Amino acid sequence: MIEFAEIHHVTLAVTDIKKAAQFYENVLGMTPRTDRPDFGFPGAWYSVGNQQLHLISVDDAKTLRGSDEIDSRDGHLALKVVSIPSLLKKLDEAGVLYQDRPDNKTPWHQVYVTDPSGNVIEFNAPRS
Repeated sequence: MIEFAEIHHVTLAVTDIKKAAQFYENVLGMTPRTDRPDFGFPGAWYSVGNQQLHLISVDDAKTLRGSDEIDSRDGHLALKVVSIPSLLKKLDEAGVLYQDRPDNKTPWHQVYVTDPSGNVIEFNAPRS
C-alpha cells in the first residue's frame, strides 16, 4: 500500500511564460518562488498554501487544451479561496471572464476561469 502525505505540486503547461506569470502574479496575487533550478527551459514556481504550482513553457500547442473556453469537465486545477466576493472583485478589475456557480451540486461555491494558455482553474469556498 502507498501512503500519501499530500499533493506536492501541480504542473501546468503554458505557451507564453510572461503572460502566464502576469496572470498568476498580478491577477491572482501569487508570489513566485526563488528556489526553481535552471532546467534549461522557461518556467515559474509558486507557493499555494503548503503545495506548489509549477508552470512550464512549451512551444507545441498540441500539449495544451487548444481552447480558452471555460469547461469545468476538462482537467483543471482547483484552489480553495477564503472569499468568493474578493475573488470576483479581483477578476472583474482585471477583466477576466469567469463562470460563477454559487448554486451547484457541491457543498461549495465555485468559480471557473482559464489562464492565458487555456488551463482551466476552479476557485471554491464553502457557501456562507
